[in-house]
Amino acid sequence: MLSIVIPAHNEEEHVADTVTQIARRLAAEDVPFEIVVVDDHSADGTAAAVARAAAAWPTVRCVPNVRSQGFGNAIQTGLEAFRGDAACIVMADASDDPGDIVAYWRAIERGYDCAFGTRFTRAARVVEYPLPKLLLNRAANAFIAALFGIRYNDVTNAFKCYRREVIAGVAPILSHHFNITVELPLKAIVRGYSWTVIPTNWYNRRHGVSKFRIKEMGSRYLFIVLYALIEKWLSRGDYRAPTRDGGRPHEGTLVAPRSKGSTP
Repeated sequence: MLSIVIPAHNEEEHVADTVTQIARRLAAEDVPFEIVVVDDHSADGTAAAVARAAAAWPTVRCVPNVRSQGFGNAIQTGLEAFRGDAACIVMADASDDPGDIVAYWRAIERGYDCAFGTRFTRAARVVEYPLPKLLLNRAANAFIAALFGIRYNDVTNAFKCYRREVIAGVAPILSHHFNITVELPLKAIVRGYSWTVIPTNWYNRRHGVSKFRIKEMGSRYLFIVLYALIEKWLSRGDYRAPTRDGGRPHEGTLVAPRSKGSTP
């Protein structure tokens, strides 16, 4: 079963529609799923909106973030609550494409430990990405790729999928904020879990404002990047994942065929 983990802070306008779109798509593709929405100390009707969606989809539930408010803390709460064989982190604002969630799950079924997306390839579609954020994103991802010697250009995107054993294997998770978006994939890569890259679509939110703040691309991100880099250089493989029976497929770029109707 695939678990969808959705952190949500004041997302009353989006979250029910996001949950419904995902549930419909996964059901149509015969993907067994649950959706776990983490209410991150919302001051609006986020929890009530999830409850309305759950009335139509019994596999949807809402859990409160019992930690202090923060994107990373909300994700950690969801990663403690999910029940599936893999967890896919999805944004509450409908910026991620439900069809790409299906592609991630198919990659997990083929044996990969992680499925990562990239919005920055010709096979992907990006709609109304703010230019200042885009320029900073491209610079940050180029810096990370060069440091770690990887051919992957979208490490900072939260929208990724991990097997249950990967979530356990990257513990303890240190990030309380948006820097968790780089902590999870970099630890998974450094610790030897297999991964593949899939082109993914991205759509700017239609209502409200993004919870991301550019100032978070500073010391918190740098701390996590250097933490993972030091582990890569100095740990001598002490934290590397054990190989599953039959070995692991190699990392690489997968240009996955997109299913019909892959827009939200």
